[in-house]
Amino acid sequence: MFDTKELYLSLNSDFDGGDDNPEFMPLFSRQDEEEFGKMVLPDEVPVLTIRNTVLFPGVIFPITLGRDKSIKLVREAAKKDKIIAVVAQQNPDIEDPAQEDLYTVGTLAHIIRTMRMPDGTTTLIIQGRKRINIDEYTQTEPYFKAKISNLLDAPITEDGEFDAIIHSIRDISEKIINLAPNIPTEANIAIRNIDSNNFLVHFVASNLNIGVAEKQMVLANVNPRDRAVKVLEMLTKELQILELKDEIQNKVRTDIDKQQREYFLHQQIRAIQEELGGETPDKEIQNLREKGNAKNWSKTVHQHFNKELDRLMRVNPASPDYSVGLNYVQLMIELPWDNQTTDNFDLKFAQKVLDEDHFGLDKVKKRILEYLAVLKLKGDMKSPIICLYGPPGVGKTSLGKSVARALGRKYVRMSLGGLHDESEIRGHRKTYIGAMPGRVIQNLKKVGSSNPVFVLDEIDKMGRDFRGDPGSAMLEVLDPEQNSTFYDNYLELDYDLSKVLFVATANNLDTIQPALLDRMEIIEISGYSLEEKIEIAKKYLIPKQSKAHGLKASDFKLKDKALEMVVEQYTRESGVRGLDKKIAALARSAAKSLAMGEKYTKTINQGIVQEILGAEKMELETYENNLTPGVATGLAWSPMGGSVLFVESTLMQGKGNLTITGQLGDVMKESVTIARTFLKAHASYLEIDNRVFDHWDVHVHFPAGAIPKDGPSAGITILTSLASLFTQRKVKSHVAMTGEITLRGKVLPVGGIKEKILAAKRAGITDVIICEANRKDVQEINESYLKGMRFHYVGNLLQVLDIALLQEFADNPLDLMEPVRKSITKSENVIIK
Repeated sequence: MFDTKELYLSLNSDFDGGDDNPEFMPLFSRQDEEEFGKMVLPDEVPVLTIRNTVLFPGVIFPITLGRDKSIKLVREAAKKDKIIAVVAQQNPDIEDPAQEDLYTVGTLAHIIRTMRMPDGTTTLIIQGRKRINIDEYTQTEPYFKAKISNLLDAPITEDGEFDAIIHSIRDISEKIINLAPNIPTEANIAIRNIDSNNFLVHFVASNLNIGVAEKQMVLANVNPRDRAVKVLEMLTKELQILELKDEIQNKVRTDIDKQQREYFLHQQIRAIQEELGGETPDKEIQNLREKGNAKNWSKTVHQHFNKELDRLMRVNPASPDYSVGLNYVQLMIELPWDNQTTDNFDLKFAQKVLDEDHFGLDKVKKRILEYLAVLKLKGDMKSPIICLYGPPGVGKTSLGKSVARALGRKYVRMSLGGLHDESEIRGHRKTYIGAMPGRVIQNLKKVGSSNPVFVLDEIDKMGRDFRGDPGSAMLEVLDPEQNSTFYDNYLELDYDLSKVLFVATANNLDTIQPALLDRMEIIEISGYSLEEKIEIAKKYLIPKQSKAHGLKASDFKLKDKALEMVVEQYTRESGVRGLDKKIAALARSAAKSLAMGEKYTKTINQGIVQEILGAEKMELETYENNLTPGVATGLAWSPMGGSVLFVESTLMQGKGNLTITGQLGDVMKESVTIARTFLKAHASYLEIDNRVFDHWDVHVHFPAGAIPKDGPSAGITILTSLASLFTQRKVKSHVAMTGEITLRGKVLPVGGIKEKILAAKRAGITDVIICEANRKDVQEINESYLKGMRFHYVGNLLQVLDIALLQEFADNPLDLMEPVRKSITKSENVIIK
C-alpha cells in the first residue's frame, strides 16, 4: 500500500555530537536538483549495500545498520565528506553479498545524521543526491569501495502530455492519502509543495508498496517520461485496490449494522415469547441437548451432536443457517441408531406365517428359516442380503411383508425403479440449500428401527447415465463388510446397516451391475403352473377380493372349471397379478348385484365368467399339427413366463438365397445361419444331395411378427425345421424342443427351463428335447407338473434329428433334385453345341 514516510526529520545530536536543537530538513527542491546535478563526483566512494528497498535521489529516510562492515563504513565516511554510494541487493536473504549480488545502478547519498539507539543499534539518516553507475569495485574489505560515473537522464521536452502525467500522479497520490487511514493528512501539503517533477516521481516510487526489482527498474530508467508513466501505472493499481478495500469495508460495516439491528429485534421477540410462554431458541436447544444425553450413542456421535448444538447456539436464529443446523440435530435425535425390535425366534410360527401368506416359494421360506435358526443359536449374525429374481406378479415384493411379520420386525419398502441420482442413496451435503439425507437414512428414520426388513424393489431398473450411477452407491449399502459403516453425505457420520435385512427384487439380472450382483444372494422365483394358480386363487385371491368388496364367503364363489377358464383364456402371465384383477372384476359384479338387490348366481361358472369378462382375450397355446415338413415347435422364455414358439420354413426354386422374417435379433439370425451351414456339412448323414442347396431358396419365418424375438435357445428348433424341409420328413407329433447349437454340432444348455416346460404342458406337448446339462433343472421341478411328459436329453445335433424326425416322407414330397437335373441337362446341351 502507498505509505509516505516522515516528510521532515527531527534530528538530534548523538553520535557525532550535535546541538540540542532539532534540525529540520526541507523537501528536495528544483534548485537542489540542479545543484546536485552539477556536483563533481569523487574518484572513489564507499559503497553501502541495503536490502528490501531502493534509495531515490532527493528522498530522505533512516536506515538501521546491522552489519559490522556497514557500521565501520559509516564511521569513516562521517569523519570525511559524508558522501557514500548506496546500492540495493538483488537477493535480500544474502547476509554478506558479493559484487555480483548487487545492482549496478545506485544513488549517491549524503549522510545527514547517525544516531545510536537505546537498544544499542545504529540508525543512519541519509538523503539521495543523484543517480550513478558502479563502474568498478576497487575494494571489498573491510567494506566496498568503487569507482562511479554519472547516470544522466535522456533529454526530453516537457510538453503538455508530460505535464498531464505529472498532474495525474499528484492527483492520484492525494486520493490515496485521503483513502489510507494510516497516512497523515499533512502529506497532501507535502505533495502539493514538491516543485520538481523528477523528485515527485522519485518520492512517490520510493513510498509505493512494490518490490525491490520494480523500484530498481524505475531508478535505472534514464527516460523521465517512461519513468513517470511506469509510476503512474503502479499508482493507479494501488488506488484501485484501496477503492475496492474501502468499498468492501463499507459493505461489511452496513452488513454488521443490519445484523446488529436484527439481533436487537430478535432479542425483543425472544422477550415477548418468554412473556407469552413460548419456547425460545435457547430452551429449544437445551431440550435437544437433554434428549441427546438420554440417547445410547457412541462417544463419537455424542461429541459430534454436542459440537453441532454449540455451533447452533452461536448462529442468529433469524439466519437461514439456523434452520439448517436445527434440522440436522433433529435428524440425529430421530434416527433409531441402536433402537432395535426383538426378533421372534419361534420357527414354527415363522413357517406358519410364510405359508399363510404365500403359496410355494419353498427356497425363500427355507432361507429365511435358516437365518432365523442361526440367529436363535448364535444370538448375533450379519443379516443376509437376498435378491428375489423372477417374472412380475409372483409375490416377490409382498414376500417382504411376510418375512417382517414372521420375524416380528418392522417393514419398509424403497422403490428403485427409474432412480438415476446417487444422492437419492447417499444424500446431499447439508451445506446445500434444500439438502436432505439419502432415502436409506430417511426410511430408517420413518420406521424407527435399525433392524427392519428393508425391501429394495425393482433393483434392476435403476438408471445409469450422465446424471449419476446409483447402482455404484448401492455397493456400499449391500456389502456386509462395508454397510456397518455406511456414510451418508448429509449425516456425515458412520451409520450401522449390518442389522438390516435387505430383500431386493428384480425381473432381469442382466441389467444389474456385476459387482452389485455379486454382493447379493440370488434366489430365483419361477412362474406358477395352472394348478398352482388355481390353488393361489382359492386360498388367497378370492378371500382377499371378497373382503375388499364387502362380500361374505358365501356371497362369492368360483368353480374350478371357471377358475381354469379365467387363468387360461383371460390371462397369460407367470404370476397372478392379472388373475387377481380378473377375480376383482367378477367380485365387483357380484357386489353390484348384491347392493342393488338383484338375483345373481353366487357360485360363478364358465358361462357367467364369459358374460362378465366378455369374449376370450387369449388364444390357448396349443400344439399345431405336423402335416407339413419344415414346421417345428420350440419353447421360449420372456419376463412374462414361458411360451410355445413355432418355426416355419419353406423352399422355392432359386439360387440358394436365405430369407429370415419375424422381427428377430442378431442372435436368432445367426442361429439360422449356423443351422443351414451344419446341414450342408452333414448332408450325407441326412441323405441330402449337396447340390440342392444351390438350386433352392430358403425362407424361415417365426410367427407373431409384431413381437421382438432374440436369444440362442431356438437353435435346435431351427435346425429341426430346416432338416425336415430339406429331407421332406415330417417332425414327430407333440414334440417341442429348446437348446443352443454350435457349428461343431454341440447342444448347449439354456435358461428358463421351468417356465418353458409349464408352457409345453399347457400346449399339450408330450415330448421335450433339451440339453443333457439341463437335466438338473428338470429335477428341481415338482413331479406333479411333469406328469404325462417325456424328456429326451441330448448332447449333439444328430441326436436331436434322430429323435425329432419321422423316418417316412411327407404325403406329397417335393422333388428337390428336379432343378438339379434340369441344370445338368442344360449344361450338357451347352457342351454338345
